[in-house]
Amino acid sequence: MRGYRLARLAGGVRLITAPMPERRSASVAFMFGVGSRHERPDNCGLSHFIEHIVFKGGRLFPTARAISEAIESVGGAINAATDKEATVFYAKVPAEHLPLAVSVLADMLFEPALDADEVTKERQVVIEELRMYLDNPQEHVSTLFDEVMYPGQPLGWDVAGTEETVRSFDTGACRGHLGRHYRPERLVVSVAGAIDHEAVTELVASVPAKPVGSEVPEPAGADEGPAPSLRFLRKASEQANIIVGAHACSYRDERRFVLDLLNVILGEGMSSRLFQELREVKALAYDIHSFTSKLSDTGYLGIYIGCEPRRAVRAVDAAVGELVRVAGTAVGEQELRKAKEYAKGRLLLHLEGTGALSQFLGQQELLAGPIMIADEVVAALEAVTAEQVRQLAEEICHRGLRGAVIGPFSKPERFEQALARAS
Repeated sequence: MRGYRLARLAGGVRLITAPMPERRSASVAFMFGVGSRHERPDNCGLSHFIEHIVFKGGRLFPTARAISEAIESVGGAINAATDKEATVFYAKVPAEHLPLAVSVLADMLFEPALDADEVTKERQVVIEELRMYLDNPQEHVSTLFDEVMYPGQPLGWDVAGTEETVRSFDTGACRGHLGRHYRPERLVVSVAGAIDHEAVTELVASVPAKPVGSEVPEPAGADEGPAPSLRFLRKASEQANIIVGAHACSYRDERRFVLDLLNVILGEGMSSRLFQELREVKALAYDIHSFTSKLSDTGYLGIYIGCEPRRAVRAVDAAVGELVRVAGTAVGEQELRKAKEYAKGRLLLHLEGTGALSQFLGQQELLAGPIMIADEVVAALEAVTAEQVRQLAEEICHRGLRGAVIGPFSKPERFEQALARAS
């Protein structure tokens, strides 16, 4: 017994069940293999807009209020998220109310009302969301960094689209997107908690997930080709917001576990090299951390820096220096052991929740495959060597660092010089 069961239902829906009999809750996630990567310049943001609009009601639960009241009346929660390669709708309820959660999600996803007035109102809501992110430099710099990493292609676009594209969305565009992408063969339903596999199978098999429209081709592969090394936005502000990084490995690459440990060593947590050196020792930055972004055929390692503008160039130079140091000398056994324990502990603690486990299993089946359970991930982390970490850091440096900067700066040259230090 691997801790979960995977079944393919009639029509192509894949169902994952993960019993957690000691829990009192159940979580269900409906995951579709569509995101901003599947869009065109004239409809970018449509996947995210669909995520919003289906919450306006379906046939059984005809309004947004009816949807929220149905779930909240039993103490549950419902939400959704759109990313570059997937759109996920999920709910968590007391286990005895799982049929209600499945009914609500299925109704809004496969029989959405798509009222024209609601579409009009939601366009303005999403536009305000876009403006909010533009006003928040910590969020905006992430979008700029994606543009640098994936220039001129969907992976570099804002998941929420642009004001121009959002204003063009109507009920026809929504129905077309749902028909093309919300198909049973593109759907993974993942359920975890105090559940029974047979009962859940019968429940999900009743979902009216019928194919509508024609299948769409897979998106083009990522282009990691040459691009300007720096996206520079001059803005009057009291803090500089900066991301620097380079392409790394995808979530299908066996070295993804090496990347995870490199990220821990470099900048995840308050005992990481970046935090200790840039904040505790040199006081160059208030917020300093590293992170990874993994997709099916590409990925990157990034370093975020939030600091006083006068310290910005020195902070970038110091952050790049820490990456170069990891690439030049293999980390010690004690530091590597600490990183492994950190990564393993964070994973195991995270997966104690029914919602986290349902999405952990479901996203692997939807995007990566085959599914790895927690023990297998732990074993993969344990197998990583210090030399593998050093080699990957060296490869990342040789790929060339790129960056995005928002702050009260007039010239990018000093930042470009700091990035070039890693090459």
